[in-house]
Amino acid sequence: MKCCTLVETRLNLPFILNWKRRSHVCLEPWASLEITHTLKKHKPQVTDQFYEISSVILKYKKQICSEYQYVTEYNSLPGEYVLLSERYTQPLILQTHRDQQERQEELCSSGERLQQVLNSRTSHESSYLNSLFNPGDHRISPSAIILQGNSGNGKTLTVQKIMLDWASGDLYKEQFDIVFHLKCKEINCISGKKSLVEILSNSCSLTSDQISQILQHSPEKVLFIIDGFDELRLTEDINHISPNTDPIQKAPPQVTLCALLKGHILPESFLLVTTRSTATDTLGKLLKTPQRFTEIMGFSEIGVEEYFQKFFQNEELFRKAYEYVKVNETLITACSIPVICWIICTTIKERFEVGADVTSGLETTTSIYFDFVSTLLQHHCQGLSQSVPSLLRSLGQLAERGMLEQQVLFDEESVNEMVSDPAGNPFLCKFLFKRRISQETMFSFMHLSFQEFFTALYYVLLDEEESQRKVSELLSIPSNDCLPTSYPPRFAAVVQFAFGLLNKDVRRTLKKKHGLVVHAQTHLKKWILEELRTGHPLGDRTLFWLHCLYELHEADFVKEAMEAWTLINPSDGLLRRIDCWALLYCSQCCHSMNELYITNSGLTCKMLSMILPAVRNFKKLTFHLVDLSDSFLVELMCALVRGRTLSSLRLSSDCSTRGCLSCSVHSLDLSLSEETCSIRIGTLCEDPVPSFLKLTLTLPRSELISIDWTNIQILHQRDLDALMHFLSSFSKLKKLKLKIGCLTKKYSLWTLQIIQNFPSVTELLVDADFLLEEVIKVLQGSYTRPACRLEVRGFICNKQSQKCTVPKDWHQRCNQNMTIHLDSQGFSMKNERTPLFWD
Repeated sequence: MKCCTLVETRLNLPFILNWKRRSHVCLEPWASLEITHTLKKHKPQVTDQFYEISSVILKYKKQICSEYQYVTEYNSLPGEYVLLSERYTQPLILQTHRDQQERQEELCSSGERLQQVLNSRTSHESSYLNSLFNPGDHRISPSAIILQGNSGNGKTLTVQKIMLDWASGDLYKEQFDIVFHLKCKEINCISGKKSLVEILSNSCSLTSDQISQILQHSPEKVLFIIDGFDELRLTEDINHISPNTDPIQKAPPQVTLCALLKGHILPESFLLVTTRSTATDTLGKLLKTPQRFTEIMGFSEIGVEEYFQKFFQNEELFRKAYEYVKVNETLITACSIPVICWIICTTIKERFEVGADVTSGLETTTSIYFDFVSTLLQHHCQGLSQSVPSLLRSLGQLAERGMLEQQVLFDEESVNEMVSDPAGNPFLCKFLFKRRISQETMFSFMHLSFQEFFTALYYVLLDEEESQRKVSELLSIPSNDCLPTSYPPRFAAVVQFAFGLLNKDVRRTLKKKHGLVVHAQTHLKKWILEELRTGHPLGDRTLFWLHCLYELHEADFVKEAMEAWTLINPSDGLLRRIDCWALLYCSQCCHSMNELYITNSGLTCKMLSMILPAVRNFKKLTFHLVDLSDSFLVELMCALVRGRTLSSLRLSSDCSTRGCLSCSVHSLDLSLSEETCSIRIGTLCEDPVPSFLKLTLTLPRSELISIDWTNIQILHQRDLDALMHFLSSFSKLKKLKLKIGCLTKKYSLWTLQIIQNFPSVTELLVDADFLLEEVIKVLQGSYTRPACRLEVRGFICNKQSQKCTVPKDWHQRCNQNMTIHLDSQGFSMKNERTPLFWD
């Protein structure tokens, strides 16, 4: 600054104070003395002005705290709000650009794999709000922060959190004296020419004079947060307009804002600008330097859990809701988008409030995606040139092309051919990638799952004939190197979304809200019925069909489909809890189904408990569990014996559970007729000492409901009195078959006691591996009561010592296969023929 200029401005005290603080120029001695004299002369004025500004800022902070502590949600009624603390969760913020391969990996990953990918990015690249302006690798502090994020990823809520924390003294306390918040959507609505001071005054509680004083006092401690740059309506000649350098100089609002962004106005101040990726390159060219690029990625898995916990404010409700969503890979992936998190929590909360089960409220994955798309159409598409039907069709065509060509990233030319305004489209993301010495622009959907959703939406909006042709073509494409008939098909998610979009409520909403007509698409329903009637439903094919029916969520048609399905067999594939939800819903739509067969699928007690309300609707059940326990067996049997549909049950558990104290049995078979039932129980004991291996009981079917199944844990013991107590649960027992290792005198006496204690028993069969001579002596002197007979089978070893007692010795020539009969007439014994050759 020239000396004469300084002399001319010596009476402008705020300017002198500000200039002296910022200037790094060595002054002439006389100039320094002049400034010092002026400061001393006006010291009372300095103090008064300082306190005046501090008082203004303090009131401003109180106003910010009052205004920003609340959140008005999309569905809030007038006067309704929630606390920001009950909604805001720290999102995952990355400080780096990713290359094309990394972007593709993020777009195509889901569930646990997506979390692994994000975790690999966060080790050196993540950031928190309090470190956004920290010096970087070269110890350079950024003057401007680009905070990029997709629609619904929480940019605006993050800005609100920054404002509230600053005003509360919890953030940037030493860095910034004041923080201003400008919304580009509101700036678009300002008419005429406005200065920066006027624009700021229009957006906050401060007057223009107060703002001018603050900006003059300490511009290097001012932060401007500009929210929604992608929504700012810029003219093409914005870069050719003469620069505006004065906070009080008037110009069109967009021009004034761009002057601030470029650093022409208040170059010492700091900027934080939020934008969607579609406008990041434009912002980067406008924004002053040094810049820092950051991107809100949405929630991590921990963030999703924290959001659910804050939303429900109740541990039990939080656990129910979160566990339900966590098992759905598609939904837990979509929950990384905060708005979808809110939609899901809101839907579940409504179900809780009316006392309904959580699973009946959060009906389908399609309904959640549809609600998200509707939210963005309503709140983020006002400025688009396309109509909603045209927009959705163009997105669908783009999505379909990507699916058929196996692309998740689209070049700029292809996108411009199909979408009229891709930069303003909230469903698309824009990326810049380095290509040798230049840059390449590419677009994508928010995630592969949204590309699949828009493909399905495009298909159901077509007429019946065209839709059938396209879906048939899609299903005919082989899955990798497999045949086209392989299951699940390559585009299973597209087909499932298509079924979900055929739901009556979704179709009705599409027509009412957006003027879109979804045709009945009866070809899809006919196709799945033919598949169910003629196919061989195993493993993944069964699960694919179940999820199609689940997404459709129309009880009448699901009932028709389930009745056409003779055998539901999701075996030989790892069963997930979300598969159990689909099976539960479909099975509850039909009250009489033929057979459910689940083996080799990693079925757990928890999974089977999920579908328990529906299994009683099946005639035949076969389950193989990895963790069968006595407590769950009691729960299962109590649930099944109350129905009249069941005709047979086969239950088994993994060998790995042998020896587990929580389980007394490893298998249970139940066979039911109109009058009688047969129960076969296999125990886990493999010890060489005498113990029962299997029990088979026959009794009247009417007695099933009165059995005390809690006594089943007694089978884990070798206490014969306790075992007798277990049998007493079957008061009208007709027949009993015992499979035992080695029959001793003690066990034979106990067997005879059964005949005395249970007058209803007419037939008792003991099948032993070996019979000791002492057993024969006991039975030779015994009788049964009339109308009751005892049959004992087993091998007798003829060796004088070291007699055979275990099954592996059966083939020894010293063993004879004997059958003993005992009735009211007395004892008889028959030597059965021993085979010449053993297997």
